[in-house]
Amino acid sequence: MAPGGNQTSGMTEFVLAGFPNLNSTRVELFSVFLLVYLLTLTGNVLIVGVVGADTRLQTPMYFFLGNLSCLEILITSVIIPKMLSNFLSRQHTISFAACITQFYFYFFLGASEFLLLAVMSVDRYLAICHPLRYPVLMSGSVCFRMALACWIGGLLPVLGPTVAVALLPFCKQGAVVQHFFCDSGPLLHLACTNTKKLEETDFVLASLVIVSSLMITVASYSHIILAVLRIPSASGRQKAFSTCTSHLMVVTLFYGSAIFLYVRPSQSGSVDTNWAVTVITTFVTPLLNPFIYALRNERVKEALKDIFRKVVADFLRNLLLTENLNQKAVR
Repeated sequence: MAPGGNQTSGMTEFVLAGFPNLNSTRVELFSVFLLVYLLTLTGNVLIVGVVGADTRLQTPMYFFLGNLSCLEILITSVIIPKMLSNFLSRQHTISFAACITQFYFYFFLGASEFLLLAVMSVDRYLAICHPLRYPVLMSGSVCFRMALACWIGGLLPVLGPTVAVALLPFCKQGAVVQHFFCDSGPLLHLACTNTKKLEETDFVLASLVIVSSLMITVASYSHIILAVLRIPSASGRQKAFSTCTSHLMVVTLFYGSAIFLYVRPSQSGSVDTNWAVTVITTFVTPLLNPFIYALRNERVKEALKDIFRKVVADFLRNLLLTENLNQKAVR
């Protein structure tokens, strides 16, 4: 039995503590995180739109980038809107159902993103190390099945732990979750029962998803780096290395913060530091990914310019057509 009160089975709501010791800067934080959210949505929506609209970008690499952008849009939308509303509200409550839903989608989307990053690293490995066999190995049907496996691979493993957390008895109504969203450790900390087995299950699942996908990613990029070092031209090596280093920077941030948060046997004792590291996975990497993976890419830039020119041309054509019709109507 956890300290802090009698067991409560009919929990209806929690209180989200938010960021510690930052009450005086609530409006400033709201402005900063709103800007980050809007930039994240804009960058990722642009990538999804341009990959779908431009036939030049309908290749395996950009197909996976589109999936990554969809995941980033969803994972930020699961967390940030509720957090922003809490900045403007005196009551930081979240219903029990909304809390469990947020818990499930955060971990489902996060697990899918780890698997997708591993698939993207394998795709780059095949493209660079096996260019002649690449079109056959990464056909459209293969890419679709791999992307679907990433989504389902995140969807199913999280379901069991989510149901287990939903069935936990909590110590008191309106208990304070020491975080800005319903994360695993802070929720387990509020349970009025021994959660050691559940924490061990979470640890095993997190290790399987995060560490296995990290090993695949590291192995793929290791082979890529060795292949790049064998490129005879200096310009070719420089171009390949610039792409690899930017990708590795995001991977390091994402995996490093996730391993710190979730790949450890006990999570309930770490509620004071979780929020700071979670900012990286929730705000920093979703904001950086569109710029690092796609918007620095010349193909994507050209596709965006072409779409912009087409939109402007269509707008001007429609404007002129409307003016001509108005003039004819006046005559």
